[in-house]
Amino acid sequence: MPVPSLLDHLYRTQSRRVLATLIRLLGDFELAEESMHEAFAAALQQWPEQGIPDTPTAWLISAGRHKGIDQIRRRQTASQHRKQQIELDEIPTHNFDDSSINDDQLRLIFTCCHPSLALETRLALTLREMCSLTTEQVARSLLQQPATIAQRIVRAKRKIRDAAIPYEVPEGKALSERLHSVLRVVYLVFNEGYSSSEGATVTKVNLADEAVRLGRLLSQLLPQAEVYGLLALMLLQDSRRAARQGSNGELVPLEEQDRQLWDAAKIAEGLQCLDAAMQMPQPGVYSVQAAIAAEHARAASAADTDWGEIAELYDVLIRLDPSPVISLNRAVAVAMRDGPQAGLVLLEQLADAPELQSYHLFHAARADLQRRAGDVGAAREAFQRAIGLTRQEPERRFLQRRLDSLG
Repeated sequence: MPVPSLLDHLYRTQSRRVLATLIRLLGDFELAEESMHEAFAAALQQWPEQGIPDTPTAWLISAGRHKGIDQIRRRQTASQHRKQQIELDEIPTHNFDDSSINDDQLRLIFTCCHPSLALETRLALTLREMCSLTTEQVARSLLQQPATIAQRIVRAKRKIRDAAIPYEVPEGKALSERLHSVLRVVYLVFNEGYSSSEGATVTKVNLADEAVRLGRLLSQLLPQAEVYGLLALMLLQDSRRAARQGSNGELVPLEEQDRQLWDAAKIAEGLQCLDAAMQMPQPGVYSVQAAIAAEHARAASAADTDWGEIAELYDVLIRLDPSPVISLNRAVAVAMRDGPQAGLVLLEQLADAPELQSYHLFHAARADLQRRAGDVGAAREAFQRAIGLTRQEPERRFLQRRLDSLG
């Protein structure tokens, strides 16, 4: 393979691994990123003459480390008045094997998702540093201005440096607490990709793909029940991607999807991950949600869905996570099992929950159950409320069609 093509491939597949290790070695996000790019530029010049090294990734890390040290020396020369000098000889070095590089990737994602950072900052930093997205791509994905995202990322890196946030994977009890933050960020990235909160499309494929990639990486580096559970959940949901939007861009609800379009390979991988999660101690919220998604995946048609099992799984889930949104989903499952009136009774009990007042899916669920129960007037009012709160265009058009069908 020609050197330029090889380096292009290495950048796509290895740059985040190189960056993670350079951040640990140099202790500075921006210096590490600049040094990584200089290392790739050096490889482009040297490899055609000197030959491709046996371990290209290790070569790039070593070259990046030397580039970073050179920059530190130049800065120190230009800033002799600084009280604290970096002892260059103390910058650690070792053989850069797969195990150590993987450990650095794990350190990086725990640093990006540190709970001392605001949630929106964790999202932006993870997308920028772990997913290779440019600042403009991150801004587009999160529906923000590039300047806003750039400032947020710069402030986050400065806080990590100034607050001496440790570049490490926590241990013991702290690991489970911090892992929750990491998994939450990954799932938020997936959700924004799987079902855009607003905009002209149902999905943002690059975000969903990156979240699944991060889930696979975490399952390799940290094989715990909830890591497998989250990966299973994302794979099972993402398996329906091709069926969720029609050829004209319209949203297709679950019961109307062509299941022949579902991705059988992702379903098989998701079910395998779910089995792994359930065989480990303490499967949690993500594992139970994955079990619910698995019931849909196993059903040959919408009519074959085991709503009784799904309702029972929601009973388990609500004990683990007693949130209004989980209660809403449980009410829909009960309605599918016992009829629309049974679901409406449960929804009425949730009507005063502040979290659901401006949640369009609550009003959409209420409208659909009222439609099924034959209460056209109430359904029309609820559909109008849902449409007013929906920010995604295909979803708004779908709800409008349902409203128009009432006559």
